[in-house]
Amino acid sequence: MLFVCSMNSVRSPMAAALARQAYPGRIITRSVGVSGGKADQFVHEVMEEIGIDMSVHTPHILDELVANRFDLVVTLSHDAPEAVQRKGLEAGAVEAWTMPDPSLVEGNRETILGAYRDLRDRLRRRVREQLEPLVSGGSQNR
Repeated sequence: MLFVCSMNSVRSPMAAALARQAYPGRIITRSVGVSGGKADQFVHEVMEEIGIDMSVHTPHILDELVANRFDLVVTLSHDAPEAVQRKGLEAGAVEAWTMPDPSLVEGNRETILGAYRDLRDRLRRRVREQLEPLVSGGSQNR
């Protein structure tokens, strides 16, 4: 399974980590960005709140992928679907879960952390809802 967002700094690494936490040992996940980014400290903070250590995450880009076959590719940003198509990945399915980018939120620290927590919680729900049928062997088509 592959999660793709703009810079592999926020959305896709969070989604991959949440999937690994929800289904330990049952799925293999990767995350990449359309272009390069830097590790995001707010991601580390909000993921640590739920017991996920993101301190070892290093952003990677789509062009660095060695594998080109995935059972499921999930795009999380507006620029990801086209980039995935250009890359020519072989995917059993491609789903667009476009999510807001909390790094664009302005305000005080609590406002910004709130945006990251909202994203984390939305991704957590989506991962559980969408991946449970796949992991349990059911059909991904609803």
